[in-house]
Amino acid sequence: QPHFVESGGGLVQPGGSLRLSCVASGFTLDYKPLAWFRQAPGKEREGIICISSTDFTTNYVDSVKDRFTISRDNAKNTFYLQMNSLQPEDTAVYYCAATGGDGTCWLPRFQVGWWGQGIQVTVSS
Repeated sequence: QPHFVESGGGLVQPGGSLRLSCVASGFTLDYKPLAWFRQAPGKEREGIICISSTDFTTNYVDSVKDRFTISRDNAKNTFYLQMNSLQPEDTAVYYCAATGGDGTCWLPRFQVGWWGQGIQVTVSS
């Protein structure tokens, strides 16, 4: 059964960094745009950053600009979310996701075909 396994979450102090990993099993990520979503307590799940499968261009929301980076390693069937300068408002459950389509990514139209199980990130002193 195709699925993702996420890792790397946890508790970090404000200003700190974390790197989330998402490993795919049972299917290949080579031709799929990939994304990270997050859901904070009491809020809807939102897409925050994605990466295309064609030229590895990225798309992201303003709240993570210059702090979060998405990358992919197709040889390892894995992608990552590097999070720097974390703030308490980044506290959320983070989900990795993939879609099909033409290989491009655009968060407002990212139709998720596969979800990770979610992993907690807590930013607190």
